[in-house]
Amino acid sequence: MLSRRHLLAAVAALPGARALAQDTVDLGLPGGPSKRRLTDDFPGKRGMILQRNTPALLETPLTAFNDGIITPNDRFFVRWHWPFPTEIDPARFRLRVDGHVARPLDLTLAALKRLPPVEITAINQCSGNSRGLFAPRIAGAQWAHGAMGNARWTGVRLRDVLDRAGVRAGAVQVRFSGLDAPVMDDAPDFQKSLAVDHARDGEVMIAWAMNGEPLPILNGFPLRLVVPGWFSTYWVKMLDRIEVLDKPDDNYWMAKAYLVPDTPDGGIPPGTKDFPKRPISTMVPRAFITSIAEGARLPVAPTPVGGIAMGGDSGVARVEVSGDGGTTWAAAKLGPDAGKYSFRRFDAVIAPARGPTTLMARCTNSAGTVQPMTGIWNPGGYLRGQVETTNVTFV
Repeated sequence: MLSRRHLLAAVAALPGARALAQDTVDLGLPGGPSKRRLTDDFPGKRGMILQRNTPALLETPLTAFNDGIITPNDRFFVRWHWPFPTEIDPARFRLRVDGHVARPLDLTLAALKRLPPVEITAINQCSGNSRGLFAPRIAGAQWAHGAMGNARWTGVRLRDVLDRAGVRAGAVQVRFSGLDAPVMDDAPDFQKSLAVDHARDGEVMIAWAMNGEPLPILNGFPLRLVVPGWFSTYWVKMLDRIEVLDKPDDNYWMAKAYLVPDTPDGGIPPGTKDFPKRPISTMVPRAFITSIAEGARLPVAPTPVGGIAMGGDSGVARVEVSGDGGTTWAAAKLGPDAGKYSFRRFDAVIAPARGPTTLMARCTNSAGTVQPMTGIWNPGGYLRGQVETTNVTFV
């Protein structure tokens, strides 16, 4: 296992985010400045919405999701808490597995790749995706809808690695950490944990490839955790240590951060104080119209409406589309099913009336959960799952 501090000694952030005059996009954020620069300046990325230079926060434009259910690596969003190394020697890299195990391990990439490989198509979505659309405004990265992506992940089951180390009786959680590290010595390293049974369910995996290519450095090279159906906060990047714990993890990122109200939908009225909390976990159903832009002016004629849907922690069972602001709904045609953790394409045709209207798409997942028409609010800006709107005019 390489020292994170050593690797970061000469590198604080990715170079290349130059302050050049480039195209901008208006994200339509209700609580503050909405315009963001589009950038090609980060290695391996193109046409990304620049939310922050250092550490990098890059958002995928919603239009990019109209090109297919798989998000290309060069359009995949980027989110880091701390600075990270920009060069890693694969030959020197080691994954440390220790803690409450019988056989601590220091695994090379070659040793990992000798284990049985697995592949899954799964959505990686930031917990704060769409935070910028909450009202009242919430502090934090002001994402629109593009802090998400869907990829084919290749790697090894976490269970196989844990079995090789020999999880001892009494194990409670498994903690994961990566090579990113805070600049200040007293700031907490980014660490996340899963219950032992979840970690060993056969779906959680350690990935080294993304859409058939090695993980990009910005998306966690050489290894990252993949936790299908769960928000991205658990998908630890540049994974270099797995620690089995015999007691609940009380580190900052589990006990203090990424918490949501312990209510049925994770929402509370703005201004609520002293409410019970729980760690954020599974995603919720969502649907996005990607074929028509907000504010478009379109001819009065049968109009195709298409986009992508996700079922959260279950598959997409149904998508309905409305061309009249939710007064009437019609079932959309679903595209091929790439697995319950993947985006799924939907398409419909509406017959609009002349004048302004609101387009909507609504997802129902295979567990029967339907997107609500109204949204929730919480102080973290998490779990947005309401039916989204696209306002257009037919002329």
